[in-house]
Amino acid sequence: MVNLDGQVVLVTGASRGIGAAAARAFAEAGALVGVMARNQAAVGELAAEIGGMALAGDVARPADMERAVALLRDRAGRLDVLVNNAGLIGPIADLATADVEEWGQVIDVNLKGVFHGMRAALPVMRAQGRGTILTVGSGAAHAPQEGWSAYCASKAGAYMLTRAVDLEARADGIRAISLSPGTVATEMQKTIRQSGINPVSQLDWSVHIPPEWPARALLWLSGPDGDEFLGREVSLRDDEIRRRIGLTS
Repeated sequence: MVNLDGQVVLVTGASRGIGAAAARAFAEAGALVGVMARNQAAVGELAAEIGGMALAGDVARPADMERAVALLRDRAGRLDVLVNNAGLIGPIADLATADVEEWGQVIDVNLKGVFHGMRAALPVMRAQGRGTILTVGSGAAHAPQEGWSAYCASKAGAYMLTRAVDLEARADGIRAISLSPGTVATEMQKTIRQSGINPVSQLDWSVHIPPEWPARALLWLSGPDGDEFLGREVSLRDDEIRRRIGLTS
């Protein structure tokens, strides 16, 4: 079990799913967790539950991301781990007919939101000489899926941001890793299933892993076992990775 006593963690997209599970996991490990999402009521409830800090905001707005980091720094004097989890799947549609505004919103959240998080966290982490940036990636970054042009493009870009920040900041003590969780039993998977587009929508619900699994993986990667994966993407589909984390099917 990774011990994060005295450390400070910021989780985006923390109102539900992987984000909420990750916030609970990091809090159980002893960290002060800032939970950020657009749903103010949801992050307020979760922060109260785990003894964390509610940070309502939209990762697509750089000022919101900067404010969240500043509030945590002002309260605790540091930021040890940033979990870039906020993400959207839509529009699930043929590229030629996809709604332009909705397509752009996915890029704003899934790609630019990761950039905004990294850019806000880096000065604090560099000043303290260490920090970990974990980004929830996807197999869609490496293999296109019908109807997912925005999602695939945004996740591919987010993975490249992990590689870029590793190249630029590893020497400053910054650890950057991407986690590809596979298919997870969340509201996003319900949306995918309802679309009926591409093979992922046809998967039986029983094959999806619970959100607690990627949450535990993120916690594991924040510790020393993550050092061998700096600048890379870890797949939770890998049985050996699951074994090392202590997950069972």
